[in-house]
Amino acid sequence: MEQEKIGRFISNLRKEKNMTQTELADKLGITDRAISKWENGRGLPDLSLMKPLCDELGITINELLSGEKLKKENYQEKSEENIVNTIAYTNKKINQKNNCLGTILIIFGFIIMLTAVSIFPSESIWSSIYSVFGTIIALIGFSYFSKKLEYSKRLVLNFLFYISFLIILFTLDFINVKMNNQAPRFTKEKITVEQIILYDTPFYDVYRCNTNLENEYWIIEKNSDYDSKTIAKRCK
Repeated sequence: MEQEKIGRFISNLRKEKNMTQTELADKLGITDRAISKWENGRGLPDLSLMKPLCDELGITINELLSGEKLKKENYQEKSEENIVNTIAYTNKKINQKNNCLGTILIIFGFIIMLTAVSIFPSESIWSSIYSVFGTIIALIGFSYFSKKLEYSKRLVLNFLFYISFLIILFTLDFINVKMNNQAPRFTKEKITVEQIILYDTPFYDVYRCNTNLENEYWIIEKNSDYDSKTIAKRCK
């Protein structure tokens, strides 16, 4: 659909009627900015405005979408062409809206996740809650990008995105443990033995040795079996 051609057509017809953009806008109950946007080819009238606009300009909707006045012999052909173009234009606008909304939600979800990691104490339950909440928001955003795909492909892509986001989340948490000597946020079990705290995460174990003493230090190891004796040995 040629927006610039349609815009010039609207502008020429308006001028033939000796109407200003403001006068036409008042008759349609909209702002003159909308008229200017149409005439500059930066958008098209909403479907609800096409009939009133055509009535004011003395044309048919078919002629409006064609961007020119039509002869009888070309009317049917142009009508079919405009139907196809209108459907394509509508689908394009829907996709653009979905992509915009999806991008906003992904960014918002990522910000929530980063906020949870950076603001809340590592052992706070709110940190985990907000992190998961941010992941869900981002997943909803990503789903807008995959709406046009088949259900099975959409399901697989959404699952892969969710896993990728979780990997990012766990990686950030591991970096925080490694660099800042803080307790991991995603702990399956927390065990205290004398001055030692064990944080058992899904991927690794963290030992906090000599807890709250001057010589406190941290050990990160791969997951392994443990009991009170093995925990005590790790910090010797």
